[in-house]
Amino acid sequence: MKTFVIGDIHGCYNELIELLQQMNVEENDLVISLGDILDRGPKSFEVYNFFRSRKNAHVLMGNHERKHLNGMLNYAQEIVKIQFGNEYESLISWIKALPYHYELEEALIVHAAFEHDQVLEKQREDVLCGSTSGERYLEKKYPENTFWSDFYSGEKTIVYGHHVVGDSPKFLNNTLGIDTGCCHGGKLTAVEFPGSIIHQVQSEKNYWKEQQLFWQLKVLAEKPWTTMTFSSIDKLILKLRISEREDVHDYLNAIEEWKDELDNLLLLILEAMNNLVAELTSEDQENFNQVASTYFFKTFLFKAKLNKLTMDELKEKLETPIKRIELAEALNVSTKHILLPTTDH
Repeated sequence: MKTFVIGDIHGCYNELIELLQQMNVEENDLVISLGDILDRGPKSFEVYNFFRSRKNAHVLMGNHERKHLNGMLNYAQEIVKIQFGNEYESLISWIKALPYHYELEEALIVHAAFEHDQVLEKQREDVLCGSTSGERYLEKKYPENTFWSDFYSGEKTIVYGHHVVGDSPKFLNNTLGIDTGCCHGGKLTAVEFPGSIIHQVQSEKNYWKEQQLFWQLKVLAEKPWTTMTFSSIDKLILKLRISEREDVHDYLNAIEEWKDELDNLLLLILEAMNNLVAELTSEDQENFNQVASTYFFKTFLFKAKLNKLTMDELKEKLETPIKRIELAEALNVSTKHILLPTTDH
């Protein structure tokens, strides 16, 4: 039986299959991914399904898997969440069980890094998988412009990925870096044991550049616009104005118009609030406080009764679209005309 350790795949399923065929991998051979099988490339689901269904295969926890696990979704992870659809929760359950290292007779496999002066049992998980906290920890531990492998002197070879090392693997101090940037148009690399034989295939294209452009509108449509703060919405709109896609700009324009309608809603809310105060006061002046306390927006009612409720305060307190809509509807102010834009608006 042979063992094949594969570098960062990042959704490059076609290259994975080509590499496996080139290496003549058989059913009984062990196939190990050192992590980051997801994100950036076009076929994360297919890569996941391959490793999940292959009997003799293992995947390590990479920083990209850990992002999904912790709900730290940036653009690449948002794309994958859309791609997986109803299968996303199954992915998260699968990720939970991933190990942080795998030990062979010939080598120790990790995703990102290994502290040179710590035994395996005392290695930090965030260091092994290359998460942001692990990266910051190593930056403080090692001198500037150095890498953990510069200090490694162990007898056992460490195979790692995470850091793109160029078109060819990086051999240094009995360590072997095999992330050769497949999703960026580089190569997908594997090392075969026994023998430490290197195998590579060339990527078809710079997938990540292509994917970033392709998924912009779909990711935008999935944003939780109604629960985002207005300041967050403004920042996101400003950030995405650099897009080259006309349909993205059209959607952002529609979001801004939607925001304007929500701003106009504040005046109607204030008027309705004052009208309710007048109604409650005329009905039972003495019991106003008791009656007003039954409303979830009682604080606004008390201030309105004192003529101290302002548009500025409403704008500050109702900092998300859903808060404005819910309060308006509670005051019988129509919001039927305020519709969240769709991608086919």
